[in-house]
Amino acid sequence: MTTRINLLPWREDRRKERRSDFIAMMVAALLVGTGIWFTGHHYQQDRISHQEFRNRILQNEIERLDRQISEIRDLESTKKDLIARMNVIQELQRGRPQIVHLFHQIADTVPDGVYLTGVRQTGNDLTITGRAESNARVSEYMENIEASEWLRNPRLDVIQVRNSEEQRTSEYTLRVEQVAPEGTPEQ
Repeated sequence: MTTRINLLPWREDRRKERRSDFIAMMVAALLVGTGIWFTGHHYQQDRISHQEFRNRILQNEIERLDRQISEIRDLESTKKDLIARMNVIQELQRGRPQIVHLFHQIADTVPDGVYLTGVRQTGNDLTITGRAESNARVSEYMENIEASEWLRNPRLDVIQVRNSEEQRTSEYTLRVEQVAPEGTPEQ
């Protein structure tokens, strides 16, 4: 007698079991993969958010520093303006005694018969206008200026002779340089 064993149901059961194991492993792999992807994605989003936060902090600091740089430039500009004003004031302070000497020299150098109608100063250059009884008086005035310690290089720009009612006058324009004699203390 031969015994016959039918293995088909057992193979069928084994095949179903393998299929269900395969499906279970696929589902597990899908769940693990989804978990890994979700964790990685969440981690990257967190890193991006953190970097954006740091970028905002840096941007705010840059804007604050830009404002400070602008304020510093404004202060430097104000400082330059103030220094320029102080220099002008110091120059004026130094020139205060010189103007007294200048007027004294102008008064001392003017000979009789010469009249001044205007004195204009530009820097160290003076333009003197006036009238004289004759051209010789203008020449004498120029010689007196040349001999002065505070004035030099008289240059006659214009001289015009005018005749009016029994009187003849010479109108002149002179250019002169103002100088401080050596040994004059700067104040």
